[in-house]
Amino acid sequence: MCSQVLWVLVMFTIFTFMEGRKVVEACSPNDLKGLIDLKNGIVIDTSGRLAKWVGESCCQWEGIVCEKTTGRVTEINLPGLISTNDSLFQSQMTGLLSHSITLLSFLEVIDLGELYGLAGTIPPTIGFLLPNLRKLYLYGNNLTGPIPESIGKLSKLQELALHENSLSGSIPSSIGNLENLNRLLLYTNRFSGVTPDSLTNLTNLVELDLHSNILTGHIPDRIGQLPALKNLDFSNNQLSGKIPLSVTNLTAISVMYMDTNNLEGSILFPLMSGDLPSLAFLRLHDNQLSGTIPLNFGYLISLQRVSLANNKLEGALPFSLGNLSSLTELYLNGNFLSGQVPTSIGKLSQLLILTISNNLIQGPLPRAISSLQNLQMLDLSFNRLNLSTIPKWLIELPSLSRIYLAGSGIQGQVPDFLQTTPSQLQELDLSVNHLTGSIPPWLGSLSHLYLLNLSRNSLVSDIPDSITKLT
Repeated sequence: MCSQVLWVLVMFTIFTFMEGRKVVEACSPNDLKGLIDLKNGIVIDTSGRLAKWVGESCCQWEGIVCEKTTGRVTEINLPGLISTNDSLFQSQMTGLLSHSITLLSFLEVIDLGELYGLAGTIPPTIGFLLPNLRKLYLYGNNLTGPIPESIGKLSKLQELALHENSLSGSIPSSIGNLENLNRLLLYTNRFSGVTPDSLTNLTNLVELDLHSNILTGHIPDRIGQLPALKNLDFSNNQLSGKIPLSVTNLTAISVMYMDTNNLEGSILFPLMSGDLPSLAFLRLHDNQLSGTIPLNFGYLISLQRVSLANNKLEGALPFSLGNLSSLTELYLNGNFLSGQVPTSIGKLSQLLILTISNNLIQGPLPRAISSLQNLQMLDLSFNRLNLSTIPKWLIELPSLSRIYLAGSGIQGQVPDFLQTTPSQLQELDLSVNHLTGSIPPWLGSLSHLYLLNLSRNSLVSDIPDSITKLT
C-alpha cells in the first residue's frame, strides 16, 4: 500500500514538473508572431541579439521576460546601450518598428531606447491593445509621425520616454488621463501646437521635459498644481506669455528649465517664504522675459544654479540675492539690469560662477565680493563700471581663475600683480579697455592659461617670445 502511494506521489510530481516546464517554455502564438514580426522589421542588428531568436520558445530569447505561470511575454528589453562587466557597447538596429508589437497584449515594459536606426511610427492602437504597459522607452530612435491619441488609454503607464526622435504633431490631450505617470520625456522632437492643459492633471508627475520642440502658446496656468514635480523643462520652444503665477505652488520642484523660448512678460516668483522650497535649478535664459527681478526671488533658498541670461530684464539686482546661501552658479548676462552690485552678494559663500556681463551695471564694485572664497569665474564685462584699475582685492580671491573684465574702462598698463594670483589664471579677458604700454613678458609664466584676450586696447609692443611658453 505504501509503495502504491509513493508511486502516485512520484508520478504526480513528475507530471506537475512537466506541466510547469510546458507553461514556462510555451509561447503564445500572438506573442510569437509579434516578436517574429519585430525581428523581421530589423535589417541590421549589430548586437547579434535577434539572430538568437530561433525556435518557438520565445521566453528563452535574449531580452525577453515572461510571466512564469502564464508564459506570456511581459517585457522586451533591447536597449541600444549594452552594459557588460567591463565596458559599454553601443549597438545598432536599423529597420522599421513593427506594429505587430501590439499583439503582445501582456506587455508591461518596452525598452527599445537608443536604437538610432529604428524608424517607423508608434502603433496607433497601442493604447487599446497594451493595457498593462508601465514603461515605454522609445527614445533615441528615428521615429516619425504623431503620438497616438490612444496613448491616454494606458492607465498603468508610469514612464513615457519618447525623446530624441523626429516625432511631430501636437501633444495629445489624452496624456492627461495617465494618472500614474511620473516621468514624461518628449524633448528634442518636432512637436508643435500648444502645451495641453491636461498635463496639469498628472499629479504624480516628477519629471516633465518638453525642451527643444516647436511648442507655442502659454505655459499651462495650473502647472503649479503638480505637487510632486521636481524637474520642469520647457526650454528651446516658441512659448509666449507670462510664467503663470501658479508655478509658485510647485512645492517639490527641484529643476525648472525654460530657456531658449520666446516667452514674453514678467517673471513671477514666490509670493511668500516657503514656496518652492526644493527648487535647485532655474533656467529661463534666452527668452523675452521683461520686468525686474523681484525682491521675493530671495525666497527660493534651495537654488543652486540660476540662469536668467539673454532676456529683457531691467532694474537693480535685489538685495535678497544674498539669501540664496546654496547658490553655486548665477548667470544674469545679456539683460538691461542697472544699479550697483548689492553688497549682499558677499553672502553667497558657495558661489563658483558669477556672470553679469552685457548689462548696465554701474561701479564701484562692492568690497563684499572679496568674501566669495570659492568663486572660480567672474564675468563683469561690458557694463558701466568704469573701473579705471582692476581692484587688487579682486585678484586676491583664492579660487578665482577665470576673469572677464572686457569693456570695463580699465586704464594704464597690464597690472603686474596678475602674475602672482593665488589661483593659477586659466582665462583672462581685458579686451576693449584703455590699456597702454607693452605686452608684459611675464605672461609666459602663466602656465595654466588657455584663453587670453587683450584685443582692442592701445598696447604698442612686439609680441614677447615668452608667449610660446603658453603650451
